[in-house]
Amino acid sequence: MASREPQAAPQLAVNADKRRSEHRVDNAPRDEPEVRAAGGVLVRTRKRRVRRRTELAVVHRPRYDDWSFPKGKRDDGDLDDQATALREVEEETGFACVLGVELGETRYRDAKGRSKLVSYWLMELPDGEAGDGFVVNREVDELRWCTASEADRILTYEHDRVLLAQVRKTRR
Repeated sequence: MASREPQAAPQLAVNADKRRSEHRVDNAPRDEPEVRAAGGVLVRTRKRRVRRRTELAVVHRPRYDDWSFPKGKRDDGDLDDQATALREVEEETGFACVLGVELGETRYRDAKGRSKLVSYWLMELPDGEAGDGFVVNREVDELRWCTASEADRILTYEHDRVLLAQVRKTRR
């Protein structure tokens, strides 16, 4: 399956509906979550003319028709949240990343109504990797490298935009 062409207005309209109706951060319980997951905000720096431009990887998951940062549930074989985050980011993007600083956690109810806790880390590409070799896989059909402002516009869920704000603070 080939990578899809970007869909500007129609995709953003779908995302706007999801922003209002799903994954509400405010109703997530504070007790032990039913689902534990981890992920990463993958960044790269590109030299554009004289200036450097920082870009973040945002993935499209056709199963949910959403745009988010790569993440996933902990497997029995994962030693800890960091291992889950590295494995999930590699599964969804194809890039074996370098773990950076912990960004924090998001809590929300998932589409099945379960309480979910997701821990995130800042991640970078390994030396020599440009990040241009994304291959469509069973979970993700598109990866976009975006500026923070672009990511803010296309991310589906409010909890991802809250995480994006944390990335902006961390990278200052």
